[in-house]
Amino acid sequence: MSGIRVTYSGLISLSIRLSSIITGLVFTLIVTRQLTQDEFGTWGVINGIFIYAIAIHPIITYWATREIARGEKSGKTVFLSSSSFSILGLVIYIAVAAFVSFQSDAEFEMLVFAAILIPMIFVNDSLSAISLGSKPQVVSYGFLAFEITKIPLGFLLVYFLQLGLEGAIIATFGAYVPSIIIMGIKTRHNLRSSINKKFIKKWMNLFWVPSYRNIPSLISMSDVIVFSTITGSVSGVAYYTAARTIGFLVNHTRSFSEALYPKMLETGKHDFLGENLIKLFYFALPLVGLSIVLAKPGLFALNPIYEIAEPVVILLAIRSFLTTFGKILFQALQGIEKVDLDKNASFRDYAASKLILYPTFQLIRNIIYFGSLAIILFLLHSEKTEIELVIYWAIVGLIVEIPLTIYIYRLVKKNMQFNINVTSLLKYLFSTVIVFGFTYVLITMFLEYKISIFEFLPQVIGLTIISGIGYIGLTYAIDNKTRILVKAVISELLPRKEKS
Repeated sequence: MSGIRVTYSGLISLSIRLSSIITGLVFTLIVTRQLTQDEFGTWGVINGIFIYAIAIHPIITYWATREIARGEKSGKTVFLSSSSFSILGLVIYIAVAAFVSFQSDAEFEMLVFAAILIPMIFVNDSLSAISLGSKPQVVSYGFLAFEITKIPLGFLLVYFLQLGLEGAIIATFGAYVPSIIIMGIKTRHNLRSSINKKFIKKWMNLFWVPSYRNIPSLISMSDVIVFSTITGSVSGVAYYTAARTIGFLVNHTRSFSEALYPKMLETGKHDFLGENLIKLFYFALPLVGLSIVLAKPGLFALNPIYEIAEPVVILLAIRSFLTTFGKILFQALQGIEKVDLDKNASFRDYAASKLILYPTFQLIRNIIYFGSLAIILFLLHSEKTEIELVIYWAIVGLIVEIPLTIYIYRLVKKNMQFNINVTSLLKYLFSTVIVFGFTYVLITMFLEYKISIFEFLPQVIGLTIISGIGYIGLTYAIDNKTRILVKAVISELLPRKEKS
């Protein structure tokens, strides 16, 4: 392997992810403007059920990235084993779909139809895991192909042919095809290795490690199922799903640190963590600001009926920032763990390793989140409106995220030396407040809420562009690190003789 370039891969990934905000927004606009609230809520439920179907996938993909980043030839074994696992994923999905449809007003036939996406998700994710271990930027190439393809398919199937939710599902299925093809071609050298039973044996013996690590996410993502089954309605899920579209914009910045984890596995070093984090904050803070000031107009653009979910967007934006920070720290912690290099490592060794420590704390956190949400919904669902229940949902999620972030930060500081440039961080925060505060004033004074998306959306896009230029300009003027970053962007994106 020629070596993973963290900044290069990060810039490529971040550029693609940021551009996907536009492509993703176009597809979401098509869906939200054409589907009824119940259909859009069912779409949110479908995505919530997927987490159960793919919960078994990390048994293979988790080890794939670690092995390939360290030069092992497990690619073909990963790909074929993962494809076989999709059958079990289908069974799990159908079982959960049957339960959810019985407990809520979600249409069972449509839930079952969405099962066609399961094999595509398994294949796509296996290629992503392989790519992440060798050429992290390839994951973003596949993602971009997926996002771009969804748009014409969405227009054709949802807008012109009026196929509704069924059309959205078929469009998503079709969008996976170019993603799989691109990653398959880019990682073909990893797929030429022979099938090796030793890898399968290892994965089966250690299945409990990724499975245990996945339990917290499984519980956390069950919130959609909890809400729909306790309230018996998917309309609230529609509000939450729409709010998540705007509030989770900052999640795209995680791609900047996508290469950090495999780079640590490759080199065993972590001296670049602090610098990577400050660059992450440079992009993350303005996206939080953008989510907050565009909460109302963004929801109105999706569909005016979701405008009342503005407080939910703000809460989700702050929560998303915390989870993004925590996730990067978590990846760094996993990157320095070497227990799986020891062929004689025992169950006790793995249980005491950093591969298990964080998931244990996260499991406790998510049990608290799941339990608190269930109790609040059970006690209040007959007294409060759906939007009020969704606001409580977002509040619970934010509250339980705070101690987790503090804990993982202290844990990483204890295990590795890194420093975050506080001066630059404060400059980025100051610039975010000034620029997006001004944007909020412009929105309040001049933005006209017109029902026609063709009249309204250009105004929102214009304000977004002005805000982005203003933030970059202000930070460039007051922060030397920004000037260095701009030069680094130009340097990293210039052609080189050797690229990983």
